[in-house]
Amino acid sequence: MPVITLPDGSQRQFDHPVSIFQIAESIGPGLAKAALAGKINGDLVDTTTLVETDADIAIVTAKDSEGLEVIRHSCAHLMAMAVQELFPSAQVTIGPVIENGFYYDFAFERSFTPDDLEKIEARMTQLSRQNLAVSRSLMSRDDAVALFKQKGEVYKAEILESIPTEEDLSFYSQGDFIDLCRGPHVPATGKIKAFKLTRVAGAYWRGDSRNEMLQRIYGTAWADKKALKEYLYRLQEAEKRDHRKLGKRLNLFHFQEEAPGMVFWHPRGWTIYQQIKQYIRKVQQENGYLEISTPLLVDMSLWEKSGHADKFGDDMFTSSSENRLYAIKPMNCPCHIQVFNQGLRSYRDLPMRLAEFGACHRNEPSGTLQGLMRVRGFTQDDAHIFCTEAGIQDEVSTFIDLLFDVYRDLGFDQVILKLSTRPEQRVGSEEEWDKAEAALELALDNKNLDWELLPGEGAFYGPKIEFSLQDCLGRVWQCGTIQVDFSMPGRLDAQYVAEDGSRQVPVMLHRAILGSFERFIGILIENYAGAMPAWLAPVQAEVLTITDAQAEYAQSVAETLQQKGFRVNADLRNEKIGFKIREHTMQKVPYLLVVGDREVAAGQVAVRARNGEDLGAMSLPEFEARLSAEIERKGRVVDATED
Repeated sequence: MPVITLPDGSQRQFDHPVSIFQIAESIGPGLAKAALAGKINGDLVDTTTLVETDADIAIVTAKDSEGLEVIRHSCAHLMAMAVQELFPSAQVTIGPVIENGFYYDFAFERSFTPDDLEKIEARMTQLSRQNLAVSRSLMSRDDAVALFKQKGEVYKAEILESIPTEEDLSFYSQGDFIDLCRGPHVPATGKIKAFKLTRVAGAYWRGDSRNEMLQRIYGTAWADKKALKEYLYRLQEAEKRDHRKLGKRLNLFHFQEEAPGMVFWHPRGWTIYQQIKQYIRKVQQENGYLEISTPLLVDMSLWEKSGHADKFGDDMFTSSSENRLYAIKPMNCPCHIQVFNQGLRSYRDLPMRLAEFGACHRNEPSGTLQGLMRVRGFTQDDAHIFCTEAGIQDEVSTFIDLLFDVYRDLGFDQVILKLSTRPEQRVGSEEEWDKAEAALELALDNKNLDWELLPGEGAFYGPKIEFSLQDCLGRVWQCGTIQVDFSMPGRLDAQYVAEDGSRQVPVMLHRAILGSFERFIGILIENYAGAMPAWLAPVQAEVLTITDAQAEYAQSVAETLQQKGFRVNADLRNEKIGFKIREHTMQKVPYLLVVGDREVAAGQVAVRARNGEDLGAMSLPEFEARLSAEIERKGRVVDATED
């Protein structure tokens, strides 16, 4: 007679084993109809799963994040079923849930076309409407291998053969389709109502470039048509904002095969880069950081001693000279400890905050490179704080305030915080990890901040707080971090003289606000759709002549503004004013200053914003004041009540 405890604390008792669906039905027909899966003591299961003993039970619907994952997992199977019905020779391989959707890899003799995707999607709709029951069964490994070999599914058979023989395996069936899967899945295909196949890409079998190339079909699935429509709109907006396309259109940067994953910055892109760099430099100087620079190439023995060679050895670029092996630094921390180690430090020297715009290189797989978002060569706004154990709280708290201020200046008010704790592979004692995790948790709680726990996601040397910002499309980007490290300073012989005269190992806090400049600039480009706020815009204003008669005046206006420190050009070309306005609007220039005979006579400029708004005629001092105020505001959102 199982006693079922529901999430609200209420209980129900049954005189026989009962399924998740029956429990939902006992609560109400509406919940039973909406049920997609259930949770037994926190474990996600199918609605057909029987509960035989006392348990905590939750009914999972499309309103739950787990319910959406179940829908997407089931939709992947629906797609695979449709593919095999339409293209019987296609072999199904692997198909997981991913962020916002799913994919399945197929082996097929020809490339899938956009027309094929339309046919597959139409067949999925038909299968959904048939409301086919989805059932789970168990099968021995050997029987499963024989079944899939008989079906000609050599890839699936290969997966099965890698599983120990003693295991009974879980399979899900709908109609004539069956596939290996842990589940859970929706109870019937009719629960899958809102989906879209988005694209086809190549993918190596099991992710190994030595294996054959398969075809990966991506899709997305949502709880209802409205959510799907909203997501597809965001997808279209993201496509318009793709930083790679805008980088080319706005002449900011490029990539080429001779230097994969390395950025060629153009003058306008480098201007954005330098503005951010000088801004971060000023912020760090005002907050007690000492800027340093360390070598790009360092003997491998240092990376072995720090532990990075074991953890990141495969990702390091190396070079040899005079029988010595060097690594191009993938990060800056061991080098910063070398600076700290020069001379005997006292507790009075702490906290010591060392900052570097450190150029790092990592041998990322070529298939993972993605414009500015994933590169091999990058610069971090990296810093390390050497402090006492008692100083951790103040340093972490001060850094959190600093990071929030910087993000607001860059136009981001929504910040998500996550605390990542000890991973399986780690260095340092359990006592050190206990202290480090407790210190970060206390710092977050003392500031009354909402945060999420990520067990096992910390760095190999210490736990960390991750700061993720949310852009205008609701996308989340993990950027900033602060990590407590009790281990590496000791491994690299860092010491200071404590107040009692003893030699102590400092605690090291690893911290970054932006992460990599390259990636953050990519995020900014997409967030602003290339229309950077005035303080970051490569060109802040363009002076446009109507005829050649205004050339001298236009040039003097541009030079006057340049002397005041503004980034201003003069377009003196013998082109129609409409053409010039369109061209510079497409280049996302914040202000266009049109000068004709009337403006020359009045000593004014006709000001036009890049959104097309006509701001009227202004004197040069009036325009300077307007632009200066906008630059001073940076990317902060203007409160409409301030006027």
